[in-house]
Amino acid sequence: MAEGALLFPPLQYSYLCTMIFSSALIENAVNEFAKLPGIGKKTALRLVLHLLKQETAQVEQFGDAIARMRQQIQFCKVCHNVSDAEVCSICSSHSRQKQVVCVVESIRDVMAIENTQQFNGLYHVLGGIISPIDGIGPDQLNIHSLVERVQHQGVEEVIMAVSPTIEGDTTIYYLSKKLRAFPVKITTIARGIAFGGELEYADEMTLARSISNRLPLESYVQNK
Repeated sequence: MAEGALLFPPLQYSYLCTMIFSSALIENAVNEFAKLPGIGKKTALRLVLHLLKQETAQVEQFGDAIARMRQQIQFCKVCHNVSDAEVCSICSSHSRQKQVVCVVESIRDVMAIENTQQFNGLYHVLGGIISPIDGIGPDQLNIHSLVERVQHQGVEEVIMAVSPTIEGDTTIYYLSKKLRAFPVKITTIARGIAFGGELEYADEMTLARSISNRLPLESYVQNK
């Protein structure tokens, strides 16, 4: 083989990179699955072929569940979390601490915190964070409703569970200014070195926050 020659001729290489479908229905289904985040054409084809092996009733049940979810899902009028009703199951629960509200960026953050089973208060989903570069300002977020909750619903503590980024810190600063007029305690989640992490691989900001938020040794030992 001559130096620099392609392993495959251009025509064959192009053929390998292009999926050839014998059915337009299969091709359309693959293209729709491939629109999902993290799903490439090969994975999409594998999913479609899997569905093709299932009973018709099972595939119809799958499609119906997706369609019903999109058509009937609601957003809680209190906290803006996803819900099956006007008020989500968390806000309507009598066992939650209604005087504590955890402010998060997205619905996925609510799920992440709920999975820890360490928080028993309520949530408030901002729907994003302030990011002038992306054209996202305070008016595009669920900030006014948070102020209303603090003002009228007896909230005693607001926990800022927002990602530790420049945009996240900007959002926290803005919210703290908006809530300053009310007798409410404002806290943030602890930030620092992750458990099991190597100190030398930590970025400067994380290391600085870890030092600034240091705990007495007794407190650290008691939490072990």
